[in-house]
Amino acid sequence: MTAELIRRLDADAPGFDAELAALLAWDDDTRPEVVEAVRGILADVRRRGDAALVEYTNRFDRRQVADARELELRDFASHARGIPDELGAALGAAADRVRAYHERQKVESWDYREADGTVLGQQVRPLDRVGIYVPGGKAAYPSSVLMNAIPAKVAGVAEVVMVVPAPDDALEPVVLAAAAIAGVDRLFTIGGAQAIAALAYGTQTVPAVDKIVGPGNIYVATAKSMVFGRVGIDMIAGPSEILVVCDGATDPDWIAMDLFSQAEHDEQAQSILLSPDQACLDAVAASIARLLPDMPRAAIIRQALGRRGALVKVRDMPQAIALANRIAPEHLELSVAEPRRWLPEIRHAGAIFLGRYTAEALGDYCAGPNHVLPTAGSARFSSPLGVYDFQKRSSIIECSADGAAVLGRVAGTLARGEGLVAHARSAEFRVPKP
Repeated sequence: MTAELIRRLDADAPGFDAELAALLAWDDDTRPEVVEAVRGILADVRRRGDAALVEYTNRFDRRQVADARELELRDFASHARGIPDELGAALGAAADRVRAYHERQKVESWDYREADGTVLGQQVRPLDRVGIYVPGGKAAYPSSVLMNAIPAKVAGVAEVVMVVPAPDDALEPVVLAAAAIAGVDRLFTIGGAQAIAALAYGTQTVPAVDKIVGPGNIYVATAKSMVFGRVGIDMIAGPSEILVVCDGATDPDWIAMDLFSQAEHDEQAQSILLSPDQACLDAVAASIARLLPDMPRAAIIRQALGRRGALVKVRDMPQAIALANRIAPEHLELSVAEPRRWLPEIRHAGAIFLGRYTAEALGDYCAGPNHVLPTAGSARFSSPLGVYDFQKRSSIIECSADGAAVLGRVAGTLARGEGLVAHARSAEFRVPKP
């Protein structure tokens, strides 16, 4: 039975490299019909504004609204008061931790003066307005609200505009509570590609933003990719991933549940365990088989583990670390005796969880660091969402007369070497004549 749930691989076996490559492969090609539909929606909302936005909202979300419905601040704050006290307290505690962590990420402006009086530097300013997309319908994601809105507010963004679909006019109070706690400024109950279009282009009611962040379905992701350039976006995220490296001494039930925690997201999620201990792999496989039937999302977990999950036997810890860097996972758990010993060798991972007691799920909700992370190997070149994503930098150059004389000669020579005479003369005009 267990063999049917998750594949077994051996890192020293012939053909392992090809097997791993096939396991990691993720087909992110968007279906042509999705691309065509999204392109049409974007163009229609751009052309007709609120009229198109209302039409798509009523059609796709089974609603009967007459305008682009905005909730007043007092409205979603009052909705927030309807959630259980324990849940409200947990949201508040998570928000405090996320805010405290991101406060440390702020980058300040700086400059320095050279000997001849020339000043060089960098001015850091927040974006003016940011749009946050929060999924709705199948589940409530208050954690996404906190992780996207709080860094923007810490960065100093003046206006955070949140969009969330409300199919059948249903809106989760806990999502509204998170919006109130995170400091969201405006909230519209719209979703899908039409909401992305409204944020990117603006309508009579929805203001155009400078950047759009937040997860969504294939239509939302496709729309974000199409409006990139007119606005900034955070990333085009792939399925959730977890890679656990275990030395064999962690409770196998803990490891199995850590693998489940990502597999329950969707059928394309990826959960992989690396261990040099064969007994550990066998024990985790047994735990998977025993614990899975009691999981509410067992069907999704089963499909995810069967499609893209693996228990991998490695020769030793150095081989495990090398494979971890090759995989470049979204979430990496080092469930080993001395995790900090191996930390300097980790080059590619979205978030790194050290030690047996650090469950990845803590990072999803309340540890403090952001849970918006690079997926599909993109941790090789990108980073978690943070305050820096909501700040922009401008270079500062101020030449003194002496500095202009020195730099003008250098720039003139280089410009003439490129055949750009106006560039050269512009710089040289400021060089005193002999």
